[in-house]
Amino acid sequence: MTNPVTSLIVFGITMLLLFILFYPNKGIYWIVKRSFKVDSKTQIEDILKKLYHAEDNGNYLNSNDIINSLSMSPKKVLETIAEMETKELIRFENGDIKLNDLGMDYALKVIRVHRLWEKYLSEKTGFDKKDWHEIAEKMEHKLDSTQAKELAINLGNPRFDPHGDPIPTEAGEIEPINGKPLPSFTEGTIGRIIHIEDEPEIIYQQILAEDLHIGSHVHIIEKNEKRIIFHSESEEFILAPIVANNITISELQKEEISEKNTFRLSSLKENEQAKIIGISRECRGEIRRRLLDLGFVINTKIEVDLTSPMRNPRAYLVRDTSIAIRNEQAKFILIEKIKNNEKSSK
Repeated sequence: MTNPVTSLIVFGITMLLLFILFYPNKGIYWIVKRSFKVDSKTQIEDILKKLYHAEDNGNYLNSNDIINSLSMSPKKVLETIAEMETKELIRFENGDIKLNDLGMDYALKVIRVHRLWEKYLSEKTGFDKKDWHEIAEKMEHKLDSTQAKELAINLGNPRFDPHGDPIPTEAGEIEPINGKPLPSFTEGTIGRIIHIEDEPEIIYQQILAEDLHIGSHVHIIEKNEKRIIFHSESEEFILAPIVANNITISELQKEEISEKNTFRLSSLKENEQAKIIGISRECRGEIRRRLLDLGFVINTKIEVDLTSPMRNPRAYLVRDTSIAIRNEQAKFILIEKIKNNEKSSK
């Protein structure tokens, strides 16, 4: 015969487990159910983005291409693709998957949120730019159209993200990038960097390591099948064509080419004088405001005051005040060096 106390304990434990599992909205069962729903939405949006970027580059993907590009089981990918076809987001043509109008609109909404988030991260936070893409990849699935509109208004309705990619409007309109990959130009070309592609990540990280910035002028010195040599802000860069292909430039006309020799403040040597001509567009948010507050403004004379044993940081004499900043910040300040004869005449 079963002990009544034991039966009562078993009953109590069973009821407790049922409560934990099925408590309305907060039980484990409902949490897991919602997670599957979110995962399905995320997977659809990730596939839509891949299809959009492929079509935007004049290519089309098939089921195998998508399976190979996602960290999902082939079965789940095929199930998701079938669901997308049922919802009339996509269609099949000769084995290729193409976006329907509904799928194109949906893809542009996801891309809009992604690029707005990258703009937000660059302007309003202290996150390093190498982390923007990964954070935006997660946040793009969390905002609806109303929240995206509020974010855009908060940012001043920007037209481009920090990489130079156009941000789709609320109506799905998107501006073209009026430039070509750097390797498309001949030796001697002078242009302005207007876009840096952030995928694939391994190439993007190489570009970040070179400290190349949107808005910088480039002068192509040498170009062949193995390397491209160019000057930017008076520094020399050597890139493999496959890396340089992720940099888009717009060729400058003669009247757009400045006569000034632009340098980075980090390159200023002791006993040299210079005049600040601007702060790089790559310098945003709190760092930009801090540099301006410290007095690093246009037409201000500047020279090296003190150098630490490791040469980082260095102190610069700005308006009779010695201000120490690290080289990582000094590279954002653009200068024109003052020649000796100019010094003596002033």
